[in-house]
Amino acid sequence: MDIDFPLVLVVLTLATGLIWLLDLLVLRKRRAASAPAHEAADGTEPAAAKEPYLVDLSRSFFPVLAIVLVLRSFLVEPFQIPSGSMLPTLEVGDFILVNKYAYGLRLPVAGTKVIEMDDPARGEVVVFRYPEDGRTNYIKRVVGLPGDHVRYRGKELFINGDLVDTQFVARLPPMELRRETLGETVHDVFLTLGRPAGSGEGEWTVPDGHYFMMGDNRDNSNDSRYWGTVPDELIVGKAFAIWMHWESLTSLPSFDRVGAIE
Repeated sequence: MDIDFPLVLVVLTLATGLIWLLDLLVLRKRRAASAPAHEAADGTEPAAAKEPYLVDLSRSFFPVLAIVLVLRSFLVEPFQIPSGSMLPTLEVGDFILVNKYAYGLRLPVAGTKVIEMDDPARGEVVVFRYPEDGRTNYIKRVVGLPGDHVRYRGKELFINGDLVDTQFVARLPPMELRRETLGETVHDVFLTLGRPAGSGEGEWTVPDGHYFMMGDNRDNSNDSRYWGTVPDELIVGKAFAIWMHWESLTSLPSFDRVGAIE
């Protein structure tokens, strides 16, 4: 069962905050009023004045939860790459950082945008929620902007009738490495050698308020070619850095891939 961590974080923050506030405004005064006027003979605090365990727990955890909630909701959120759809840019096990305010500040859980910022630009790597369930986080590269006409034919990408500039780099069986220029972004893509060109072919017009996403591992990516465009309200943020690589619990963390995401 998938756990909705943002929702859990919001609920825990609200619960601990309300308990702490209730104690400050009401419960603490009642304990003080009901406590004996003198200390116990052994010098310990009277039992009636002791802070309840739940209040003590809430007072300790609320500031930490509140800070985490603000950081991951409005500033930066960490994600782990679970699949190879963004190879060679991102590998399975990469831990990345996502800028949560680049495309506007959104309310946690609800996702409602409250402050407008920049729009996603062509070539940027973006985390978004899968349009077919609205929950699962996906990461792809922005290829088509609102109003664009996108065509993918013969393993070549066309935007508004223009062939996207792609240069051959190397053959790395079973892959071919190419260098592609999308907008102001220059990045590498993989094409599978021997894979029929018909996979993922088609033409699409991007609706207003939507974006066309594709993985850099072009022949091994479940993206907008198969399930359509991504509406702006499902955008989570802009992926901007790799901070660690840790493929599995049986391996050791590595920091060899630390750096900016192009």
